[in-house]
Order: sequence, then structure tokens, then C-alpha cells
Amino acid sequence: MPGFELFGAEERKEINDVLDTGIIMRYGFDGPRKGIWKAKELEQALCARLGSGYAQLTSSGTSALTTALAALGIGAGDEVIMPSFTFVASFEAVLSVGAIPVLADVDETLTLNPESVRQAITSKTKCVMPVHMCGTMADMDALIKICKEHHLLLLEDACQSTGATYHGKCLGTIGDAGTLSFDFVKTITCGEGGAVLTNNEETYLKCNAFTDHGHDHIGMDRGADEHPYLGYNFRISELHAAVGLAQFRKLDQFLAIQKKNWQILKDVLSVVPEITWRKIPDPNGDSYTFLSWFLPSEELTKAVLEGFKVKGIQGGNMYWYDHNWHYVRKWQHLKEGQSMFPLTDSQLHALKVLRSQDFSQSDRLMSRCISTAIQMGVTPQQVEAKGRQMVEVIQSELTKHSVTA
Repeated sequence: MPGFELFGAEERKEINDVLDTGIIMRYGFDGPRKGIWKAKELEQALCARLGSGYAQLTSSGTSALTTALAALGIGAGDEVIMPSFTFVASFEAVLSVGAIPVLADVDETLTLNPESVRQAITSKTKCVMPVHMCGTMADMDALIKICKEHHLLLLEDACQSTGATYHGKCLGTIGDAGTLSFDFVKTITCGEGGAVLTNNEETYLKCNAFTDHGHDHIGMDRGADEHPYLGYNFRISELHAAVGLAQFRKLDQFLAIQKKNWQILKDVLSVVPEITWRKIPDPNGDSYTFLSWFLPSEELTKAVLEGFKVKGIQGGNMYWYDHNWHYVRKWQHLKEGQSMFPLTDSQLHALKVLRSQDFSQSDRLMSRCISTAIQMGVTPQQVEAKGRQMVEVIQSELTKHSVTA
């Protein structure tokens, strides 16, 4: 993770194809573009490799989520259950369509706790939105069962888990729709970009229109298109799609490198018996972008992180518990409803409730969790050396804190 670590001649070639025509918009200009359709080609590649019936590229993962919510008919007053650990884009998208984000606890998977989801369901609930954080999956069997029992939509936010699978199916292709992100720090990057995946043709056609001001894209004359729906400008450019196309062709290479480096690091850290590991519902489906692990206490975890800093250990040891962008504890702007545009009364009421909601179950996990980013542009020897440095710090802090196995 991320794809920019292995950016090279393949990406430049695809970009130059577009620059040679001068047509950087994904729609129209059929003649001058000389048969160069990078966005269409990437959408076809996504479907073929990931096993999705349809794919609609967007300008970002956030716009992909917004598009998917709209295409599924989720809007004013509808409640969407999502995890307390995610990226802010998840609730931003929900709010943008007039819906209400309802946050539920995470469990040892670092994704939605199915029992917490059950407790959060009300008469207004319309959708459950698992977020496959840090490269791996939620307990999809349990969530699918809940959605079927309560007749709810299932929207997968797979923005951090391109290429990961659950029992052989790629994340993002299991629910009613799924989303991917291709921003600069994702496994596959377009620079900026995203995609909606779905196996439902009607949902796809709505996504196709929604991302381009409601255009139906029927016929050869863009100016004559009908507008069956309201829409927005969430289009990706041909330049961004060109980068993503080259990157996506290397997905299997990226996943193989990540898996190798993930296993090396885990093997090194496993000499510390006090470390426990994130629960992965399908271990064979991990995309290996992060190695997530737990220490016995919040105090020890913070001391270890400080020790990493003192030793100059680089490479993305993330402490989400104190992170402004990824955990509910730091989302004061959400809890206070600090929006530049007026939110609805139902949204404001829900956010007021959120201020006093108990997330102690999530806190007990997140306060002890470190997620180590798995780099691709390093050698196995460098990964092993970094792991040994980490072990040295962890063991030193364990001694100081008198923690025993």
C-alpha cells in the first residue's frame, strides 16, 4: 500500500495515450479521441478482475459513496448504520444525501460488530454500511443475515480494500452496491478517483446518470441526451483513469508484495507473546495493506508508539484512537453538526444523540490497537530489520510497565 510506491513507465504510457489526443474528458469528442477511452477500459477491467456485473468510475471514493447511496434510493430521514471506526468520507456521504449516520461499535475485526448493528436498527433504518477498514473485511455472513431479516440494503464501503475477498468474492461486489477509492494513498491510485460496483443493472444506470448531471448517455450526441434524473458532476477524467488503468493491471503484483511483507513483519512481531492480532473473518481474503495488532493496555500502547518515535522507526504505525480523521472520539465537528450548509432537524437531532453515545466497547479495542502500514517499495530485509527494531522497543516498554505474558 499505496500504489504510488510503484509508479513508472506503465502509467506514463497510458497518460501519454490521452495527451496525444488532447481529449482528457471521459465523455464525447468521439472523433478526436481516436478510439482512446481510458475510463471505459478501466471500468471493463474492474468488472473482469473483481467479478462485478457493472462498474461506474467517479471522481473520488467519497463521490462513489454519495452516488451509491443516491442510486439505492437512500435520502432524507433514512438511517444508515456505519462503524465508529472509518474515514470521515463515510458519514460525509450519508449526510450529503440528507440521510442520518448511525454509528455502531466495532469488534476485534475493526469493523462493524453485528450485535451492535442489531441494537442500532430502528423503523427508520434503511441501510447497513460496513466499512472494510485497513485492507480486510467485516463479518459479511452475519451482516447479510441481519439485512435479510430486516429487509435492509447492504452497501459496502470497500474504499480501503481493493482486491480483498470474502469467501472468494471481492469486497464491494457482495452487497447491493460497493465502493472503491483510488486516491493517492490507496493500493491502486488514479491520483484522485473512485468507483461504484454493483450487479444490479438499474442501480448501475442510475449511477451512470447521477455522476454526469443526469445524462442518460444514449446515442452519439451528448448535447441531445435526456435527463431522467437529477445528478451532479462526479466524473473522473481520462487522465486519472489512465493512471488507474496502468495501476489496476498491477493489482495482483501489488497484493503479492503486500502479502509477503505482511507475513515477514508478523513473523518477527510474533516473538512477543503479549501481542494479539486483529480478527480476520476470512484470512485468505486479506489484501495485506496493514498489519493490525493489540497490546494489553492503552498506557503501554502509547508508550510503545512514543518509543517508535524516539528510535526513528518510520513506515506508518497508525494509532487510530487519537486520529482526527478515522475514529469517532475525535469527530467533534460531526457531533456538533458544524456544517457550512444547514443540516435537517432529523440530522441535527441524531448528531445530538451521538454526543452522549457510549462507545466504550470500541474504545477498549481502539485504544490498544496499532496498525502498521505494509510498504511495497522496500526489500524483505528492510521489513525484517524494521520488525526487529519494533520488537526491541515493545520488549523494552513491557519491561518498564512490568507486563508479563
